[in-house]
Amino acid sequence: MKTAMARPVTSFICQECGATHKKWAGRCDACGAWNTVVEEAPLSQGPGRGLGAAKGKTVPLTPLSTLEPPPPRTSSGLVEFDRVLGGGLVPGSAILVGGDPGIGKSTLLLQAASALARQGSHAIYISGEEASAQVRMRAHRLGLAEAPVRLGAETALRDILTTLDAEQPDLAVIDSIQTLWSDTVEAAPGSVSQVRASAHELVTFAKKRGVAIIIVGHVTKDGQIAGPRVVEHMVDTVLYFEGERGHQFRILRAVKNRFGPADEIGVFEMTGGGLAEVANPSALFLSERGQPSPGSAVFAGIEGTRPVLTEIQALVAPSTLASPRRTVVGLDSGRVSTILAVLEARCGIPFAGLDVFLNVAGGMRVNEPAADLAIAAALLSAREDSALPADCVTFGEISLSGALRPVAQAENRLKEAQKLGFSQAIIPASQKIEGAGGMRLDRITDLTSFVGEIFGAG
Repeated sequence: MKTAMARPVTSFICQECGATHKKWAGRCDACGAWNTVVEEAPLSQGPGRGLGAAKGKTVPLTPLSTLEPPPPRTSSGLVEFDRVLGGGLVPGSAILVGGDPGIGKSTLLLQAASALARQGSHAIYISGEEASAQVRMRAHRLGLAEAPVRLGAETALRDILTTLDAEQPDLAVIDSIQTLWSDTVEAAPGSVSQVRASAHELVTFAKKRGVAIIIVGHVTKDGQIAGPRVVEHMVDTVLYFEGERGHQFRILRAVKNRFGPADEIGVFEMTGGGLAEVANPSALFLSERGQPSPGSAVFAGIEGTRPVLTEIQALVAPSTLASPRRTVVGLDSGRVSTILAVLEARCGIPFAGLDVFLNVAGGMRVNEPAADLAIAAALLSAREDSALPADCVTFGEISLSGALRPVAQAENRLKEAQKLGFSQAIIPASQKIEGAGGMRLDRITDLTSFVGEIFGAG
């Protein structure tokens, strides 16, 4: 008796966000985009399915205690770029770089490829968005015209892999993954299936041939890399190139790294001759800070393994609107709302009827909870029209009860502050400090004490 073959289940995939739907819809329920849901055929199951089919080969297993040497690394020639990667490029690694359009991704990678090629390595730059002549024009503008980088303009994935297999480079830059198309997938370039298939082929090639491949990815309006999230799981390292168009600072941030620490940052400055590395980002972020003024607080933060000092600016003004404005740039707006609620509930300082504006100077983004006390200090300074001391830094986490909680790496924060001329720090009372380095420490137990001791109110 013949058994009926199971009918393959057809899936409907949103080409904008990658969400899966059971049936076709004109509008994606996940991202809200219209006319982006496309039918996709399922992957073939193959002739042998189930435990009764032909057996595969045994996978070799090793003890967990097996010691292996660390992977070899090749310096790219850019110190800040190497810092984010964890010490340099690893052969056979796949790196995904995302960022807003025009932020400088192509400039950064062209500079990195040129610096690597000048050290004697073989670097190839494949552009799917620009012609080779356009890339050469950028290289002339950046002073990289004599760099021994091989250029190519192609979008066919099969031709790109054939070229890389013949050239065997040390580094290959693919700009960008959304422009590639594979002839094995019946979908338009940039679709979810094309991006997934192209990324899989590139990562597999990198592992088999030992070539370091850097893939450029577009981002959505929410700042996430466009396409399926599975691409971020395929690659070894995911980097985001951040920055505001109105600022010259650019931050290269690692959000995933199998060969180094995550959340590490590299700081660059956009100049007329390209991206310049910033060895001391704290001094750069505070370079334009003038005389002490109300609404300004210096936060001693940690980005990855390096301490970074940034200025948090606040402005509090009477509002004529029924719902006062809350404008936040460079900070978590939900965290700011929580701090405002704690100030009102625990300290009796209302912000109702007041517009609140918060900004991190220099285009930097601050995400760690250690910035809570600096945010509260900037808000109170702006509301009370009272400036904090010019030589004072602040850090500490605020709980919902108003208590101040200690944070990690306090010694490194204080060392960086002292190096830049700060002599006073406002920290939680329970913070353990092994060596303050001669800095005067003002230990605060809770937010109410902070309001009373620093601003003379409460």
